[in-house]
Amino acid sequence: MVIPALTPRQRLLLAVTIVSLVVFGAWAIIKFVSPDPPRRLSMSTGSADGAYHQFGLKYQQILKRNGITLDLLPSSGSVENLKRLNEGAVSAGLVQGGLGFLSLDPQKEADETILRSLATVAYEPVWIFSHTLDLSKGLSALRGKQVAVGIAGSGNRKLAIELLATYGLVNSAGLSLGNTLLIDAGGVSAADKLVQRELDAVIMVAAPQAAAVKKLLENPTIRLASLDHVEGLARRFPYFQPVSLKRGSVDPEQNIPARDVQLLATTANLVIPDGLHPALAYLLLEAAQQTHGQPSLLNRPGEFPSPKATDFPLAEEADRYFKNGRPFLQRYLPFWLANFVQRLILMLIPLVAILVPVFKVLPALFEWKEKNRLFRRYGELKFLEKDLTARTYSAEEKVSALARLDAIETEIGKTRFPLDFSDRVYTLRQHVDYVRSRLER
Repeated sequence: MVIPALTPRQRLLLAVTIVSLVVFGAWAIIKFVSPDPPRRLSMSTGSADGAYHQFGLKYQQILKRNGITLDLLPSSGSVENLKRLNEGAVSAGLVQGGLGFLSLDPQKEADETILRSLATVAYEPVWIFSHTLDLSKGLSALRGKQVAVGIAGSGNRKLAIELLATYGLVNSAGLSLGNTLLIDAGGVSAADKLVQRELDAVIMVAAPQAAAVKKLLENPTIRLASLDHVEGLARRFPYFQPVSLKRGSVDPEQNIPARDVQLLATTANLVIPDGLHPALAYLLLEAAQQTHGQPSLLNRPGEFPSPKATDFPLAEEADRYFKNGRPFLQRYLPFWLANFVQRLILMLIPLVAILVPVFKVLPALFEWKEKNRLFRRYGELKFLEKDLTARTYSAEEKVSALARLDAIETEIGKTRFPLDFSDRVYTLRQHVDYVRSRLER
């Protein structure tokens, strides 16, 4: 279909319409569909000497290379991290496996939480260190001893108390049932007290990379308990799983440990609030891949990050990431450029969907308008011809009618009609001449 030539007013109206559609569509997409990701995030970690904070420092460097500032907020541990996440005070946090949202609100169902897991990122074994205690047959040997179980309000303390309660050393509230003294200490502080024999044992839930764990593993005077009950305890507590610290894995030269050590382990969760910008969720997953993808004392290369055994529903971005890898554009373009191109595509698709029908309708609209203009002139001629047949014009009426015919002819000559209107235009001119000749006769 041929688009008729437009008048200046029509061209202006068309331009304003198209620009308005483009501006409105771009605003709607940027505002509601794909807003620009924030350039600053906050992450709740743990104690400054703990593994969580060390992981956070690596995340911070990776995000900085992509133009994102990551603020690290130290905490007392996973329980405080969960509290901050639920309150919306942070954008991400590391949470000890086994705590989950039930630790904050036991009345909630699994699908009611606002939190989402991006992945599990590391094993967190339950390390039980002492000097001479034989704990292979269970923790009953800790009865009447001074045991560091982590600082108050920490996930470490919660899991330690659950284990001690299983062996009848404390009740569910953490009150001693056999003169066992629970010490509120964790991390490097607890490790130092154990080395100085101010404690009989330390129960520590931490990744192998934690400074306190490294310090105690490398100390030849400290004994790491290997539990015979790991399989049974793992069935009793589904968030635990058995892992093995292999002989010589800490220091082959010194043969540390001297034998395989059977441990219980949870998994650390990388958790975000539901609603975090998808581009940032993918960026955090990539940071997790670079930070946790390497082997450690307990896992093989590529075992973490993992979508398995998460405490919270898996985020949609994580599900796509583990199935398909990084988003296509982020594989080949820098983060911000990939995000810009993606948003541009998202903006163009609906705009094209709007403009294509508009451009299909416009030619028909303009054709109808030109036909209507032509048919109005035909109507005027038909009326004049019928009037001439019905009566005789006076001299004044004849002059007025001729002037009207001249105006119609002039208007037809100035109007640029499409080529497929040419036969109708010529016919109209012939009719004008016919009516004029009748008037002159």
